[in-house]
Amino acid sequence: MAPNSPDIEDLDVDQLLENISVTPMDINSQTMYSKAREAIGEKARDPSEVDLAILSFPKVTKKYNKEPHTIFDTADFYKKVLAGFGEPAQRLHTSLTKYLTAKDQKDKGVFRQQVITNYWNYISETVSSIAAGTAEKENKYTLRYGLLLPTLLTPDQKNIFAKIVDGNEYCEPIYYLDEWITAIGSGKISPSTTDEVRVSKKQNNERFQQLLQKASGKKQSAENLLRSKSEERGRLEDAIRDQISGLFTHDSIPGVMAKAPYSEAQKRSISGMNEKLKKLISMDKELSRFLNDYKRAEGDMNSLNNKIEGSDTESLNLSGVNAEYDTIRQMAKMTCGRKGNHFPVLSREYFRSNANEIGIRENVLALMSWIESIDSQAFCRQYKSQLNRIPPFVILVPSYGDIGFCWEPFDRYNRITSRGRIVIPMYARNIKLSLLRAVADLRWQVAKEKASYYWMEEGLTGNYYQWYQKEKLKGDVKDYFIDSYMVWMLKESEGIQKLPREIREVFWRYLPFPQNVKDELKKRAPVYQELCQRDLNRQLSDGY
Repeated sequence: MAPNSPDIEDLDVDQLLENISVTPMDINSQTMYSKAREAIGEKARDPSEVDLAILSFPKVTKKYNKEPHTIFDTADFYKKVLAGFGEPAQRLHTSLTKYLTAKDQKDKGVFRQQVITNYWNYISETVSSIAAGTAEKENKYTLRYGLLLPTLLTPDQKNIFAKIVDGNEYCEPIYYLDEWITAIGSGKISPSTTDEVRVSKKQNNERFQQLLQKASGKKQSAENLLRSKSEERGRLEDAIRDQISGLFTHDSIPGVMAKAPYSEAQKRSISGMNEKLKKLISMDKELSRFLNDYKRAEGDMNSLNNKIEGSDTESLNLSGVNAEYDTIRQMAKMTCGRKGNHFPVLSREYFRSNANEIGIRENVLALMSWIESIDSQAFCRQYKSQLNRIPPFVILVPSYGDIGFCWEPFDRYNRITSRGRIVIPMYARNIKLSLLRAVADLRWQVAKEKASYYWMEEGLTGNYYQWYQKEKLKGDVKDYFIDSYMVWMLKESEGIQKLPREIREVFWRYLPFPQNVKDELKKRAPVYQELCQRDLNRQLSDGY
């Protein structure tokens, strides 16, 4: 090497590439050191895929685009929405025209109901083309926002919707309806569970997909257990290494060219070494078992993938899309309740939200991050002593309802690592409360499924149910739980004592706040100090 040339270790990657002619799309230092799938030659993760290594939501840095698009300003938007859908589109147009021009309130009420019916009939005609990717962008916006006629909005309202970010830039499982239908049609997501839907034995592809989901869950769980046990073994190896290295350090004997005998601490270290080595062997056996489980699950997945690829089936799951349309209509009704506003068309007559209150993806993601900062295990499920973070699918339904809810806590074919499904109305009066209701519902259903037959006796649901019975309350116990959860998140997390003492103790145990919140609360009131002391007592007795 030349005398004046720097050592290779002293150069960063940008310096090494300095004299190489590259285009902006060529490799750079960020790409070289990235652990992203794209950087290592793998396909980018789809939002529907579960990654157990992700421990938190990304920070939302951009909720809206700076400049609005002009699609909603075009004169032929409404024509493009209805074009090509025949009689259902014509009926919708006729009923909407009558509704908007009616003077008599009774007539207006009749035409309003016709708009609701004809709108959903029209949507049923569009979902197949949306799932296939052949629909116009205007049709997607109609399904996504309920935006049928832009002139029904004020200019400011229209401007808000024109600035909404279309793509899923944060790769989180939060879906607008057009995206959800597309994912169902492509097979990335299975249709939502209903009591009426039955899978025919002849539908081999759907059955293979269900088996694949189950195998995928086993593989992901085995991978997580394998990683966790490997890290645990690594920590023990480090401890043994440090312990052994400490044995080679001896004091000198004054006046003699010799080293002193082992100290008492070193002798204790030697005597305790055998137990640690036995533990290390035991861990290695567990690691081998987890590795075999992983290889078996991986083999099952590969076999099923080969069968799916070799089966002669259509790429578009049309039956699943049509079934999901019925489910979505039911979801929209449930967000409003019996006495709610079921009008499906976006209109200034009913739309009252500002930019920060609309249930767009970015607003919902920011709120989910806030929920997780207070209820750190809100989106976690336990499997074989391993706590897996699995955020649910969030389906954003364009409705004026206020009720967020959990449709299913997890996929019935993969209880280990599948996502649950919660439904959020986009135009609720308070999107935070709607999301809290949905997460509370998810919490209840997951805990109930975990306790199984003993849900009234043990765990979160059992302890809450026993209090419910003792108080001789009437109505659905889950509704009481949801109300209590909202108080827990909004009031108790701030040190405002609103819950009964028994419920506070149950939630403190089964819906624990993160340590930083606990540390703040114990400064607020003696009741929280006592609960923190109970935590400490449980940890000392290994009963926590």
